[in-house]
Amino acid sequence: KGCYVQLSNPQPPATAPAWAGHTDGAIYDCSLPRSGSFGGLQYLFWSAMAPAGPDPRVLAQQAVASMNLRPIAIGIVPEDKPGSVGLVGMPVWLWASAPDAQSWGPITRSASASGVTVTATAKVSRVRWLMGDGQVVVCPGPGTVYEDRFGRADSPTCGYTYRKQGTYTVTATSYWTINWSGIGESGVINQTYTSSVVVTIGELQTVVKG
Repeated sequence: KGCYVQLSNPQPPATAPAWAGHTDGAIYDCSLPRSGSFGGLQYLFWSAMAPAGPDPRVLAQQAVASMNLRPIAIGIVPEDKPGSVGLVGMPVWLWASAPDAQSWGPITRSASASGVTVTATAKVSRVRWLMGDGQVVVCPGPGTVYEDRFGRADSPTCGYTYRKQGTYTVTATSYWTINWSGIGESGVINQTYTSSVVVTIGELQTVVKG
């Protein structure tokens, strides 16, 4: 019919002309497109079955797939490289390195079919850091990039302190919240992406000569 269709709510009385003498089926609103939503010129029609159309949830998933979302690149001090060793009791800084639209958001994409469109917007809501020693750190933001001038200070936004020496696998899971809307419907899709690095924590030894 070249229009957006939704079930009339409430249904017109049985005496309404739209029923055209039918006693089964239902009455539907037919709205001509205006800015991708209901609200244009509207009329009513009867149908024995619900008219078929694009599934907005499928279009939402297609929009999300086109975003090419990925896990964060982990920024951490001590660094994940040979010769870099942290110390027991010293602050560890955690952050998302060079976050962009695909690794942090926000990012918006749309998908269309049969003349209708669904739009989705995605953004990371939090990062859950598994520190490799059984402890968990949850940070609502991307963290603060460490600079040498910070010295031994704790991270103001996302950090941790190890209490034992060892080699630890640090895993960062970013939690995405994706809101979508279109064709008179809306919803939320949740996704996660994970990355990891390995850090070494040593213990400062003091030698006393006497």
